[in-house]
Amino acid sequence: MTVATSRRETGFLYDRVSRHILDLIEQGTLQPGDRAPSLRGLSRQLKVSISTVKQAYAELEDRGVLRVRPQSGFYVNGLPQPAAPVPRRRAVCCKPRKVRFGELFEEIFLLANNPEIVPLGAAVPSPDLMPGKGLLRATRRAAALHAGEAIDYCFPPGLPRLRRQIARRYADLGIGVSPEEVVITSGATEALTLALQTVARRGDIIAVESPTYFSVLRLIERMGLLALEIDTDPETGMCPEALQLALETMDIRAVLTVPNFNNPLGALMPEANKRRIAELVAEHDVALIEDDIYGDLYFEGERPPPVRRFDLSGKVLTCSSFSKTLAPGYRVGWVLAGGYLDDVLEWKQATTSATTSLTQLGVSEYLRSGEYERHLRRLRKAFRDQVERMRLLVARHFPPGTRITQPGGGFVLWVEMPRGSDCLEVFHLALEAGISITPGILFSATRRYRNFIRISCGHSWSEAIEQAVVRLGGIVARQLDG
Repeated sequence: MTVATSRRETGFLYDRVSRHILDLIEQGTLQPGDRAPSLRGLSRQLKVSISTVKQAYAELEDRGVLRVRPQSGFYVNGLPQPAAPVPRRRAVCCKPRKVRFGELFEEIFLLANNPEIVPLGAAVPSPDLMPGKGLLRATRRAAALHAGEAIDYCFPPGLPRLRRQIARRYADLGIGVSPEEVVITSGATEALTLALQTVARRGDIIAVESPTYFSVLRLIERMGLLALEIDTDPETGMCPEALQLALETMDIRAVLTVPNFNNPLGALMPEANKRRIAELVAEHDVALIEDDIYGDLYFEGERPPPVRRFDLSGKVLTCSSFSKTLAPGYRVGWVLAGGYLDDVLEWKQATTSATTSLTQLGVSEYLRSGEYERHLRRLRKAFRDQVERMRLLVARHFPPGTRITQPGGGFVLWVEMPRGSDCLEVFHLALEAGISITPGILFSATRRYRNFIRISCGHSWSEAIEQAVVRLGGIVARQLDG
């Protein structure tokens, strides 16, 4: 056998292995998140050498079809997505705006509780992904051990042992946090509210990402503040250079950002950018409010740190909660108040006075049991697989020209529909078909992103969800043609 013949035969075998895996994915036999056949098993099945299978798998990994999990093997990402690149970064008008919402905001949340609607709208994790039985057992144990505390007021700053546990979790990230500065809140929304009430007054300018989470804009609206949208990259988050220009030219009172897996982009801010933004707010004596609610939901590698790690001035208020990772209905959140502790406590005492005791006891007991970390590993895998599967399906069934984010954490996708699409019309047509989505204009104070929608991947994959995405692609195509 000549060398040339040997190479041709090796290439043929290698291509046959790759084609076999691609066929399994196209047929639906292998789904995103599934483990690929073992090297040895596929070698026996296709009667090729293990080295040939390795070569094929390495090529499929380079193409993004497979990925390697350390000490676990190859897993399916999905088919290559040349027709669905990430949305482009868009420049925004650097001018403060009043925020005005109609009834659309309330409609999104009402749809989240409608069991007859396929839930692709609100960014809510499915109850069946939460550790309901384990958390309820922990709550019962805590209530039995601390019956008096369970029914008594729990005044600010909150349950001491829960605050110590939260502080220890930050210590694991290399961040020194005193339990004294951890203020327990009713979810992350109250944490953000307290932070904004502490640092801003009616008419002040708040710098936000663009797009940004619509509840933040709603909060800015109700407080009579002005929103200033800052250029935001779909993959790296808020642009430090754009923020610097805004800080130098405007009287900004606070910056509000989601550095880890921004909603709706899923962007992860690089550590260098986090450090630079921490420096900028210190230089300009401006507060930075960071929402780190998705930080524990990373898909690969290590947990990304919040901006707080790089704060040397006490200007950073870090807000988060267990709502996306443990129990949305328990409403247990917190704010690391930094240099604003006294003011945050005053606002907390003046507004809600106390926070539910029983849920704090339950979460504290669940954290003490050690189950939370095991649950997080399962949850991250579930969200990663659901995001990959959703991205693959949208790329297949939405019209050509569609762009989709590729987040490394969280559970939402930001979808740029072809130019000419109208997110409000798609929203209403989808609703008529029993599907909820979130229209893009809600994520901007200036009603930008008219050809964008956000899709939540927070619910366990099902035939109903798959068929809904197929129908949604047809709705977008018909609306575009019409």
